[in-house]
Parts: sequence; structure tokens; C-alpha cells
Amino acid sequence: MAEMKFIRKGKVKEVYDAGPNELEFYFTNNISVFDKIIPSQIPFKGETLNRTSAHWFEAAKKLGLRTHYIGMPAPDRMRVKKVQILQKPTIKDKNFLVPLEFICRYYIAGSMHDRINEGTVKPEELGFKKGYEVKYGEELPEPYFEVTTKLEKVDRHLDMKEALKISGISMDEFNAIKDAFLKIDGRINKEVKKRGLIHVDGKKEFALDEERMPMIIDTFGTADEDRWWDLKQHEAGKFVELSKEFVRQHYRDTGYHGALMEARKLGKPEPDIPALPSEMVKKVSDLYIDLFAKITGEKFR
Repeated sequence: MAEMKFIRKGKVKEVYDAGPNELEFYFTNNISVFDKIIPSQIPFKGETLNRTSAHWFEAAKKLGLRTHYIGMPAPDRMRVKKVQILQKPTIKDKNFLVPLEFICRYYIAGSMHDRINEGTVKPEELGFKKGYEVKYGEELPEPYFEVTTKLEKVDRHLDMKEALKISGISMDEFNAIKDAFLKIDGRINKEVKKRGLIHVDGKKEFALDEERMPMIIDTFGTADEDRWWDLKQHEAGKFVELSKEFVRQHYRDTGYHGALMEARKLGKPEPDIPALPSEMVKKVSDLYIDLFAKITGEKFR
């Protein structure tokens, strides 16, 4: 650690300069929801996220997909290729972070269900018939792919025109990113189903490399970036969250989420997020460890 220069601290990981063309990620035990860092540490969380993401990077490489992954020097650390972070990338730039978050949904859940109830997303936009009454937990007729901002303080959904304008990528490059996303998700969806999980939805980040080819970066396929349900429970009509959504639901149930959304809507100061109760900390730590094994098929210890 001493020889590496600290670059920045994110919500859940720290980034260090590890040489001319490399970065090192250190995965902390912080946990974040609703763009807020919870003032509670979750034992072993960082290690589970790092090792899960490394598992999927290796799978992506076997599928012929480009990634920034180099290796895992420690259970909670990852070495990756360095890319530029440009506020206003252009069609001429290379080796840069595409300033978008790419999301694909396979079932109706979370914020998508909220948006349907609010009327901001229509059933026909999701592949259902016009006027169809969409139910929570339903499988979508086809994967629903969408994008949000990446470098803004709060994520914002974008239409295609604005997404291309702010990201410095072409429509062909966007489609190549989508193809890469769906290719690795096809592997994820197939693998985890064998281990009793449903991959509900997930997000990924991409860069364009030196040849302006899509390159999967950051982390993905983890308990933080993706949503997972228990397969048997889903077949029985129950939607048991096996991801960070379990924590989000805690703050919905206690009223914090409603207060936060109201403050954001009215432009008022946002309330501080409370710490998790000690019994919740233990449950969340156990959840991350158990989910690591189910997602990857590997033993944690």
C-alpha cells in the first residue's frame, strides 16, 4: 500500500495508482444504498465483492470479451488496466470510461416496479401488450436494456439521443456494448440458475479501449451491482431478495427512503442515513458470504 498513490475513495472501494497503466482497487466493508454510505461496516463484504467480480471477469475473458481485469493480488484487492475519465468524451477519444451506467432487467422489481406504478414507464415499453397490468416479480417478455448517467451526483435515466450525446460513442458502439453485456449475462443467468438463484437485473460499466472496442470495467455480477432471488421461493410465488435490495428494503420499511425521496423532490437538505442495527449487520454479512458461494459456485473459506 505504501508504494501506491491514493487516487480517490468511492462509496465502497478505494482506488490507487499502481503504475503507468494500472490501478489497484481496495474493496472496503462499507455499504451504500440510495447514493448514501451507511455508517456501518459489514464484515467480509469487500472480499466477497472482489472475488465475485474476479470470477465473472475470468468468465468474460473465456467468452472472448474484453475487460480491464489483470489479477487479484489479495482477497480484497484487484489490479486493472487504467482508463481515462473524461467529462466530455468525443468520437475521437480512446481508452476512456463511457460515462453511462448500463442496466438490464429480466424481471419486474425494485425501481422499475415503482416507475410502472407512477406511470413513467408503460407496459408496452417493456414488451407487454398495451394496458396490461404488470405484476411485481413477473418475467419480462424480453430483456429490458436502459442507461443512466454515471458521473452526475444522482443517477438520471437517459433517452438514446442524450445518452449518445454525453458519452462520445456512436450507435454502433452502443450496440456493441449491449451485445457484450447480454453475452456475459447469458453466462451469469445460466450458471446461477443451476445453484438456485434467479438473476433479476444488474448494471455494468464499460470503457472503449485503445481500438475503441467495448471493455467491461469496474465490478459486476455481485451482490451490490445485481439483484438476485431465490429460485425455489420464486416458483412458489415469493420474491426473496438475496442482494443489497435486502438492505434497501430495511430503509423503506423504517421510513427513511420515503423521507429521502421527499427531500430530493422538494430540493430540501437530505436526511442522514441511520446506521444498521447490530443484528442487521450480522445478517447482511452472512448474506454476502452465502451469496458469494451461490453466485460463483466457490467456497468462501
